[in-house]
Amino acid sequence: MKKTSKLPKIYLAAVIILMYLPIIFVMIYSFNESKISSIWAGFSLKWYEDLFRDRAIMQALVNSVILGAISSLAAAVIGTLGAIGTTKTSFKGKGIMEYIATLPMMTPEIILGMVFLAFFSLLGLPFGMTTLIIGHTAFCIPYVFMQVKARLAGMDKSFEEAARDLGASPFRAFFDITLPLILPAIISGMLLSFAMSMDDVIISVFVTGVNVNTLPIIIYTQLKTGVTPKINALCTLMFIATWIFVVLSSAIGRIGNNKAGK
Repeated sequence: MKKTSKLPKIYLAAVIILMYLPIIFVMIYSFNESKISSIWAGFSLKWYEDLFRDRAIMQALVNSVILGAISSLAAAVIGTLGAIGTTKTSFKGKGIMEYIATLPMMTPEIILGMVFLAFFSLLGLPFGMTTLIIGHTAFCIPYVFMQVKARLAGMDKSFEEAARDLGASPFRAFFDITLPLILPAIISGMLLSFAMSMDDVIISVFVTGVNVNTLPIIIYTQLKTGVTPKINALCTLMFIATWIFVVLSSAIGRIGNNKAGK
């Protein structure tokens, strides 16, 4: 009987430990009684209580939720239309257009932040929530575009063709057949976009104004004065929220793939 090597398993275990061990320590020390993060003084929830009493952090949370909701919704509309357009039409340069649509996801965030900063300054736009929404929408579009495009590529075209044969107009066939089938992909892309928006620091730093802070910027700013258990608590909640959105996105995507394949 052929023996399998244990090296891949050891390598995978090492990678998982290196990735998640720091996160586990942050989560554990968010329940630390002591103000000094490196010294364990007993279990306590007081840092979570202080966190929810902090008005600046709560306002930043509201800003982040509004920003994530608007940018992911705008990205869903633009990304879906782009995916449908590139899937149903043929033209020269189609491959280049698809590559450009996914370019923001592959470009380093610091480059995107500098580009947005120069572009908004050139237009004379006041930095604040408006510039944040535009910037976040731009880098969220590829997540929706790729999800919807993959769903359209794997979808059975006979459903829409049957609707057209039965007398449905192109719009009726799209809203009755195509849209329900790609809706899980749209929702999945929106959830992933929301998670990416909530997690962004670099682009937000470049395009935000003095009166608008997001939750990641608050964390980054407070880390300069030292890590406290309250920051650990905030990071723990953000990690859990991001993880939930990513898991929901993956689950909805799988459900949609199963429906589309039937």
